[in-house]
Amino acid sequence: MPAPERPADEPVHAPHAPLPAYYATPEARRGFIARAFDAAAPDYDRVDRLLAFGSGAWYRRQALLRAGLAPGMRVLDVAVGTGLVAKEAVRIVGDAGSVTGIDPSAGMIAASAPGGLALVRGRAEALPFAAGAFDFLSLGFALRHVDDLESVLREFRRVLRPGGRLLVLEITQPESSLGAALLKGYMRGAVPWLSRLVARDPGTPRLYRYYWDTIEACAPPSRVLGTLAATGFAGAERFVQLGIFSEYRARA
Repeated sequence: MPAPERPADEPVHAPHAPLPAYYATPEARRGFIARAFDAAAPDYDRVDRLLAFGSGAWYRRQALLRAGLAPGMRVLDVAVGTGLVAKEAVRIVGDAGSVTGIDPSAGMIAASAPGGLALVRGRAEALPFAAGAFDFLSLGFALRHVDDLESVLREFRRVLRPGGRLLVLEITQPESSLGAALLKGYMRGAVPWLSRLVARDPGTPRLYRYYWDTIEACAPPSRVLGTLAATGFAGAERFVQLGIFSEYRARA
């Protein structure tokens, strides 16, 4: 098993440069993302099962356990979406009432079936919770969609108790050019095409093309680790599965 990657001191604000194929100005980015996720929400779980060959729930649960989630913890899942990470957190902590999910997308919250956990509509940049309210915070595959990563991580640290644990899940480009080309062919070509077979909304395939374009443009892992360190998180490290699934872990 490879050793987790350690941080470089390079804070990140916008996770990636503007993508004019999808929105005209940086200011229009948030509106584009909101519309895309609202529209794709009813299709999201079906496409996720297709994308991950049915292994997504198992992987999310194992990643939460590796990051130190344990029974009895109070959990906040940011960008909860349809509850894919939050449902696995409930299985581990043993009480849906101990898990809260927050998401800016009304469509995603409406499409969720999280099994009794509290759902709040809101943004990662301004969490409506008291300082030290949670023992564990997760962000599942949404790092690329925040406005300012440094501000978001400072907010995460605020709502975690001292010593509380953070887990950020993300897909990152493989280091080899061949691996990157194969992943691009799958994520930007095959997944949007296959999503047409199960999606109801015609815009869903475009959302998955956008996924790859944000992965390709995203700040490298060393800078994400640097931003974790710069915002006061301790023990920041990156654990990688299959060369593409990054688990950023740290303590408040």
